[in-house]
Amino acid sequence: MPKINANGIQLEYETSGVPGAPPVLLIMGLSSQLTRWPEPFIAALVNAGLFVIRYDNRDVGLSTRVPAAPASSLWSAALRARLGLAIQVPYTLDTMAADAVGLLDALGLPSAHIVGVSMGGMIGQLLAAHHGARVRTFVSIMSSSGGRLPQPDWRLQLALLRGPRRRGDRQAAIDATVEVLRRIASPGYPPDVRQLREEVARDIDRAHYPRGMRNHLLAILASGSRTSILGRIAAPTLVLHGADDPLIPVAAAHDLRRRVPGAALEIFPGMGHDLPRALIGPITQRIVEHVRRVDAAPRAAAGQRE
Repeated sequence: MPKINANGIQLEYETSGVPGAPPVLLIMGLSSQLTRWPEPFIAALVNAGLFVIRYDNRDVGLSTRVPAAPASSLWSAALRARLGLAIQVPYTLDTMAADAVGLLDALGLPSAHIVGVSMGGMIGQLLAAHHGARVRTFVSIMSSSGGRLPQPDWRLQLALLRGPRRRGDRQAAIDATVEVLRRIASPGYPPDVRQLREEVARDIDRAHYPRGMRNHLLAILASGSRTSILGRIAAPTLVLHGADDPLIPVAAAHDLRRRVPGAALEIFPGMGHDLPRALIGPITQRIVEHVRRVDAAPRAAAGQRE
């Protein structure tokens, strides 16, 4: 996989499909490497004639690791964020949106279809609101506006704020990560724990940087609510969410649909905060239909003018 200079850092990225086909930029979530996109998900988009780009966000995987913010607990940062006080952070979600723009620049792409999962959906919101000319369509999967919405169970919040395991203890890191992923997985489509453990071990062996997760959480906390900018999004938007998401409750999807002009919404029963294999077909089908509908419009308009 190659690296590319973007926004003053290096991003590890991978492309699939035929260059020149409609480009789709996939943005992963909190502390998740590009390898967390399921291969059947990528294959479905490529088989539909799309050029798929995925990458490691800064501070995760093989992309640039950023110096940490001054030592402070995630607890204190969460409290300051709740009180509306400033938090010292190495970067914000706006910085990460600029990374995505820099990647498109480096690849010579004036625009792309944007698909963001969880934190990646938050980054996608900022892209669509502040860099609208670069976004052909936007698909938000299991994400949130950051507004005042129902929160996950306090025990799950505790597990996240406790932070990731330190480097050096591979087995403990695998166990802790698998436990969190099991807790947020789709209750209607429970994961194969053996396969999940193999995937987590693969990712930890590829690149294990617990501080990156802390920095991502700080970026989310410092960035606050995006409710004031969502009305600026002009790109056709599709919101996909699980009805049984324990991490970002489904109310967040209804909130996004109301706040983004013209947004379409689809809720998947039984889906939690993951991309279960059984739903990859329906999810990618919705994405492809959304992209094709928009890409076909200019061609139809051109045909009418001839």
